[in-house]
Amino acid sequence: MDYSKKISRQVAGIPRSGIRDFFELVQGREDVISLGVGEPDFATPWHIREAAIYSLEKGQTSYTSNLGMPSLRKVISSYVSGFFEVDYESDSEVLVTVGVSEAIDLALRALLNPGDEVVYHTPCYVSYLPSVSLAYGVPVEVATHERDNFALRADMLEQAITPKTRVLMLNFPTNPTGAVTPRSELEKIARLCVKHDLIVLSDEIYCELRYDAHDPHCSIASLPGMKERTVLLHGFSKAFAMTGFRLGYACAPQPLIEAMMKIHQYAMLCAPITSQAAALEALEHGEAAMLKMRDSYHQRRDYVVSKLNEMEGIRCHCPGGAFYVFPDIRETGLSSKEFAMRLLEAEDVAAVPGDAFGDAGQGFLRCCYATSFDELKEAMTRMKRFVGTL
Repeated sequence: MDYSKKISRQVAGIPRSGIRDFFELVQGREDVISLGVGEPDFATPWHIREAAIYSLEKGQTSYTSNLGMPSLRKVISSYVSGFFEVDYESDSEVLVTVGVSEAIDLALRALLNPGDEVVYHTPCYVSYLPSVSLAYGVPVEVATHERDNFALRADMLEQAITPKTRVLMLNFPTNPTGAVTPRSELEKIARLCVKHDLIVLSDEIYCELRYDAHDPHCSIASLPGMKERTVLLHGFSKAFAMTGFRLGYACAPQPLIEAMMKIHQYAMLCAPITSQAAALEALEHGEAAMLKMRDSYHQRRDYVVSKLNEMEGIRCHCPGGAFYVFPDIRETGLSSKEFAMRLLEAEDVAAVPGDAFGDAGQGFLRCCYATSFDELKEAMTRMKRFVGTL
């Protein structure tokens, strides 16, 4: 059978993830130090795992409400109110999802009609463009630059907005650059969104992982006039080291949550109850463990940025959050892919070519520092040795 004629054009037209392609090359190699996967090296804190175990022991193996467990939604509402300074009704404005990825998909499918434009900033997480395309939207890219520490500027955003623009996607701190957008710039962006009547999907999955105590996280949803036009997306994977639990949530005005829930109930029905029990424990008692992990990432960031900037031909800005650095390798004369491939072949260090996150990432690498200090030290030693051969 010719399956190429059976696959939908929408799916056939989507490229494979550049991260997946690269790491298929890594599979099976021994002694590789991976700086590639955006996943904490910590196991989920024990008391959170215990909550999942106890949930099973108590026989909690059923479906939950489509929206998620009422107790969890109530705690999410309280957490969001405290951390983001935005108030949501737990019974109608909070939807528990299978990771933030599902929430992004639900929001786009709920909001877009074919041909609607979605503006997003790059370099960005690899799923944004395909998610827009799968929802029959038109992705419109706005490149950010190293000279701005990869923060989105309102003046550049406004140039990309057309009468067809319906949605703006934001992600700060950003995967893959670790960039944050200053509050002053975010206020300008908010005014643009009001002016052009845009809905904002604000992916804030890394918001707890910010390292400047004098520059606390600011959600665009908290700015004047923005709660009514923002879908705030968050989850447990990064700050609480719970990637395998696959649990996220969306907070938004009731009509938007209701539209997203319609798709969720037919596609997923509900998020797993065991994961919801673990998430409840994370929000109620997980702050101390989360802060301890954040402090460790902070130390690793400072170490990696320092070591990269000691290498001839490498320049690395200091990211404000997440657990990625995005060093500039353009002075080496190699493309992102050439650098990553040769580094892997010569020194068994895996980092992701920057152009996997959009054309604006060409000339850069994404290095995840959520791995042990010993491995980071060895990786920096090997990378320095490799750069010395160029």
